[in-house]
Amino acid sequence: MLDDATKAKWYRIVFDLKKQFGKKPDMNGLIFLIGVRELGQMREFAKHEKMDLMHIATCKLLSYEGYYKFEHIDEEGWPHYSLVQKPPFTDLMSQENRLRKLIVDYYEDNGLFEDMDQA
Repeated sequence: MLDDATKAKWYRIVFDLKKQFGKKPDMNGLIFLIGVRELGQMREFAKHEKMDLMHIATCKLLSYEGYYKFEHIDEEGWPHYSLVQKPPFTDLMSQENRLRKLIVDYYEDNGLFEDMDQA
């Protein structure tokens, strides 16, 4: 369960992205956008690259809780993470709430709420 402050920040993210893209983003869309931001390349991506972007984002988000550790950026600019420990198995709602909290943490850590205020 998310606390009220985290919930409010989550809805702020969703509202801002809906305003920006014209539709409410789903979790996969949010994770993809974080992956693109982490890669730092704006271009068309092949299907396998899109899956890699989602993996990058998931690793980045779970690194906040110590499950993954950033290792390096390869010669093509792709970040690589290593698994420190497996996240615990939880039900879908708990997974969704964990990701929502971690996305809020990501926005805070990267100053993205401030960017939203300036837009």
